[in-house]
Amino acid sequence: MTLPPAVSPAPASRPAPNTVPDDLIAPASDICDVSALRATLFAAIAPEMAEAELRREAVRLLSEARKAGFAVISEAFTAEPFGARRTTRSYSWLTDCIVSLAYEIATQHLHPLPNPTESERLSVLSVGGYGRGEMAPYSDVDLLFLTPYKITPWAESVIESMLYILWDLKLKVGHSSRTVKDCIRLGGEDFTIRTAMLENRFIIGDELLAQELDETLWSQLFKGSERAFVEAKLEERDRRHDKQGQRYMVEPNIKEGKGGLRDLQSLFWIIKYVHHTDDVSELVRQGIFSPEEYETFVQAERFLWAVRCHIHLVSGRAVEQLTFDMQVEVAARMGYNDRGGRRAVEWFMQDYFRHATSVGDLTRILLTSLEADHTKSAPLLARIFQRQPKVKSGYSVVNNRLAIADDEAFLSDKLNLLRLYEEALRTGLLIHPDAMRLVTANLHLIDDAMRRDPEAQRIFLDLLLKHGNPDRALRRMNELGVLSAFIPEFAPIVAMMQFNMYHHYTVDEHTIQCLWHLSEIENGQLTEELPVASTILKEGVNRRVLYVALLLHDIGKGRDEDHSVLGAKIARKVAPRLGLNKSECQTVEWLVRYHLLMSDMAQKRDIADPRTVRDFAKAVQTRERLDLLCVLTVCDIRGVGPGVWNNWKAALIRALYRQTRRGLEQGMEALNRENRGTEARKALRAALSDWEGKDLRRETQRHYPPYWQGLHVTAHVVFANLLRGIDDDEIRIDIHPDEDRDATRVCFALQDHPGIFSRLAGALALAGANVVDARTFTTKDGYATAAFWIQDPDGHPYEDTRIPRLRDMIRKTLMGEVVAREAIRPKDKLKKREKAFRVPTSITFDNDGSEIFTIIEVDTRDRPGLLYDLTRTLADQNIYIASAVIATYGEQVVDTFYVKDMFGLKLHSKVKRDMIERKLRAAITAGTERANS
Repeated sequence: MTLPPAVSPAPASRPAPNTVPDDLIAPASDICDVSALRATLFAAIAPEMAEAELRREAVRLLSEARKAGFAVISEAFTAEPFGARRTTRSYSWLTDCIVSLAYEIATQHLHPLPNPTESERLSVLSVGGYGRGEMAPYSDVDLLFLTPYKITPWAESVIESMLYILWDLKLKVGHSSRTVKDCIRLGGEDFTIRTAMLENRFIIGDELLAQELDETLWSQLFKGSERAFVEAKLEERDRRHDKQGQRYMVEPNIKEGKGGLRDLQSLFWIIKYVHHTDDVSELVRQGIFSPEEYETFVQAERFLWAVRCHIHLVSGRAVEQLTFDMQVEVAARMGYNDRGGRRAVEWFMQDYFRHATSVGDLTRILLTSLEADHTKSAPLLARIFQRQPKVKSGYSVVNNRLAIADDEAFLSDKLNLLRLYEEALRTGLLIHPDAMRLVTANLHLIDDAMRRDPEAQRIFLDLLLKHGNPDRALRRMNELGVLSAFIPEFAPIVAMMQFNMYHHYTVDEHTIQCLWHLSEIENGQLTEELPVASTILKEGVNRRVLYVALLLHDIGKGRDEDHSVLGAKIARKVAPRLGLNKSECQTVEWLVRYHLLMSDMAQKRDIADPRTVRDFAKAVQTRERLDLLCVLTVCDIRGVGPGVWNNWKAALIRALYRQTRRGLEQGMEALNRENRGTEARKALRAALSDWEGKDLRRETQRHYPPYWQGLHVTAHVVFANLLRGIDDDEIRIDIHPDEDRDATRVCFALQDHPGIFSRLAGALALAGANVVDARTFTTKDGYATAAFWIQDPDGHPYEDTRIPRLRDMIRKTLMGEVVAREAIRPKDKLKKREKAFRVPTSITFDNDGSEIFTIIEVDTRDRPGLLYDLTRTLADQNIYIASAVIATYGEQVVDTFYVKDMFGLKLHSKVKRDMIERKLRAAITAGTERANS
């Protein structure tokens, strides 16, 4: 192993940096004029000053200099928002100046030592990121205080005084005091310490001692341990990725996340440890990176460091999480603009995810080269299984990865660019990075002729349908650009972020997640959790149609046009190119066009209203479409992100599917209100068989028809018991978990009066409950019955221990002990990270969607007090609310109300509807201003 070049001889102790760098974001002397600052410092220090006073004066002057330097760097960086490398070096230079002058104050004024002995030598080194010369505005200052032997009282005093000065400057200092022997011993025990010392850099003090450390590290610690170091860094990376989650999480950690700066730094560490160079371009000369890959590395590093510096400057502290509110500000600072129907922040995040992907590609390339020269072990599976799977002609197995035997022969048939993935799925092998590079370099071979080739179409459909894990092939095809080359219409959604709190992934990753969920259902992994979807697939559907529709369902996103409409137009062109026949193409087009229909009907409409089911059945028309749409809807919701699919949504989708299927198979008459009411009364009589006949007759005759269609028999039983013997001024409440729906059901029985729905909504809002569904009914003898399904702020049913407090708050509000309008104000606030979202308000009135109600749909920004504000506004207009359906999509909510006017009629008057809309908009605006204050 060749050691790094020896450092030239230097004086035993060197003053603060005199070599002024010329590669900073602003002139070095503008950032920190060391000579002038030293002169000012020393002039301000009087011989008779006490230590505390001297330190206080030094901190004052250094703080002013640091603040001024910060301002210079910040201004220059704002003018050149991508000048990341020169900016990180500028912060390092400024920190070097401060640390060096602190050392000079400590050694020359606080603890002068005219005749130091051999043991009283001290060297100050920077380590870690600071040692590499890469600092964000609020990065840690990691220092190593190096002594030749056991630390002396003088060195201890100097170190202590330096640290007090640096701490008083509000620097976050990581420090250690060690001898050279200590460094070798501790570095041998801990790879984290070893990595930090790999990037040691002399700042001030005894330079020969620093040189001794560097030479000893290379000769006694680093040499011969390359494989162990690489393995340790890769294990560390894997643990970090497991903790941080996937690359496409929409609030990534810029430092620790997958494809983030720590991954890039790991490449630096491995390159330096194995190849003995800080210069990544050396890997081009060695043939490990191509010039294009090196440029990709440079651009990724530049972008990620720029983002990190902007985050620090925006937040004023060391923040690494790219939260939603931070994304908006950083995008603006980096010069991104709204265009093409998308916000600036979405363009910015798309660039972020593309750079994060390229970091993963570069890591694979480097690791392959390490495997080739045996610096890295082969994958674990290769060591466990001695027998390698047999591969087809033209392929070989290298380190248990699928490799290409002859590049020229492979490229002679461009269909091999797809066959590679087919062979990988068939054998279960990972694709060798060299094969990936060959594919990436020859994407131009995928042309129109290839896209129309029936064999190419067969291979692609087989990747989706034949092997049981289409996500594996599609994800790798997507990362290498093959998917966008074969389906060019897919390219715009690659790494496309949807700036909202609902979607957890980028659009392309969401699509691949959906296909994974579909394959899991098909493979029988979710039979208990998804009985309806599992049964549909078991009974048989057109898999070609389903998989292609799911692949294309969001392909129209990111444009000004409705993505379902645009997606259907795109599907009309793409589906035939994938080998589907005319009938299949028409079904795919319909599924893409209406892929949100079932979700919207189930979550935004009252499916207890027979009209809802009839309208949905008319739109679907056939059992085949219903089955396909149901499975697609389930996969689409599950693919949004962890925790989005729950029992509540499952119950709604199942109920809508079963009722619609019944209507399609038995005729729409099977869905009419009268039949459902008769069945419901019959079920209640059976459930209350121990009641006396007169009490039972009174209960079944006191309710109007909508009551019998709107609730399950379990709720009818609860209300029968609540109403039995109720007094006029009594409020009765039943709170019970509805486990089938992941919610808590709260039933109220009380004397009816105007605005009852609003009062109940206010009581629940004060208790911190999120309403997901609600029904109110009036009895013929003047009582109101209301059922609210609620969840806690985390989207879960209320635990038993919290129900007494919930009951008490509801009782106090309904009894007038707490005034909801006033008490709700402090709770009706948005969190900082949620304020960046824009959700335009849309209000629609529908007199056709229900036989007896007007449907008011309010689509707007969600907040804790919104439902109360809307229901109170409607109550003030003498509008009776029969039911409310609440669908939440992250920061967006759709509140749907089934209403009548005070005379029990629909809202037929446009003048009346316009006035109600104005009042609702005014309430929303006032509430939003309050929530943002």
